[in-house]
This record gives sequence, C-alpha cells and structure tokens, in this order.
Amino acid sequence: MCGPLALLGNVGTWGTNVGANLWRTTGDIQDNWRSMSGIGFNQGRQARYAGPGHWNDPDMLEVGNGGMTTTEYKTHFSLWCMLAAPLMAGNDLRSMSVETREILTNREVIAVDQDVLGKEGDRLLSRNSIEVWAKPLHDGSRAVGVFNRSEAASAAKVSWSEFGFAVKPGALRDIWEHQDLAPASDGWEGQIPAHGVTLLIAK
Repeated sequence: MCGPLALLGNVGTWGTNVGANLWRTTGDIQDNWRSMSGIGFNQGRQARYAGPGHWNDPDMLEVGNGGMTTTEYKTHFSLWCMLAAPLMAGNDLRSMSVETREILTNREVIAVDQDVLGKEGDRLLSRNSIEVWAKPLHDGSRAVGVFNRSEAASAAKVSWSEFGFAVKPGALRDIWEHQDLAPASDGWEGQIPAHGVTLLIAK
C-alpha cells in the first residue's frame, strides 16, 4: 500500500481488527534526505496505532544505497528504530561498506527498535532546527533522539524536563558512540552535525 495514511483508509484505526500485522503509512521512500526526513519526521502522529503485533511501516531502509551521507543514514536508521518500524534493508548486502555495516548491525540501536514494550516513539520538542523524540522502553528507561534537521552543525541544549524526566536520570548512554555519559544536573547539551543525531538511553 502506498500514499498518505488518510488516503489508505486510515488503516491504523482498523488494521488490527482484521488481523493485519503492519501497514504502509506513506508512499515509496527515495534515497535522499528530503524524502527520508519528510517521511520519518512526520510519523509521530501515528504512534498510537503501533504496538506488539501491529506496526506502522514507513517503508524500507535506504541505508547504504549511496544517495545520502553516513551521517544522514545514521539519522535514517535512528528514526526508524525510534518509530519501532520494520527494519527491512534495501541495500545490496553483498557489497556494503564498513560504515553501512556498522549502522545496520549496531545492536544497541536495533534493541531500541525491537524493545518488547512495543511503543512507538514520538516528538517531544521542536526548537529551531532541533527535534527531540522519545521512546519508552520495557525496563523503565527511555530512548531519546536529538535530531538536527539543519543544513549546518548546531549546538543543542535540552533540559531533563524537556526530555520528559521529572528529575535528572541516574544513567545516560550514547548508543552510537557506545559510551556512558555522566548526566549533568540541568540537562544534556552537545554539538550535532548537519542532518545528524545523538541517540541516548536515559534511565
């Protein structure tokens, strides 16, 4: 199925009742930033339709097909994992680069997508070029993506309350860098490349 959700008969509202396990929520993706970001950053309104056994499908992954940068492909993969989307690789697995392999096989990021709670992430904050998305996980922790949609690198500073926490989390981990971080008292801040992402696990 292709086309916007409204043109597909709002399948999310009735798909589970007829035994559907997933449904396309968008037209065909193309291997470029405009297409991918236009699809990915507009999926949050459909989060309520997703859950274990019934998933929103924003189309296949374009990671490694050559139309975007490695940074953009990390954003692409991060978004799809935050959306609990089906991860269907659309590249040629026989000839993928080391960078592509590292994206598609990052176990910590895949675990966000495959978390057994089955919740789809949603947008918490949009400020200038920065968007913050959060996805609750089964162990009480939360995956948080800080995305930079700008054409230039941007500094981001986000308070814990904007991350959805009443108090400072006890632990913080950057799962692209595989690095534990010491949570600051007032929030998180960092530099995010153009079209890039920082993907965190906070608990």
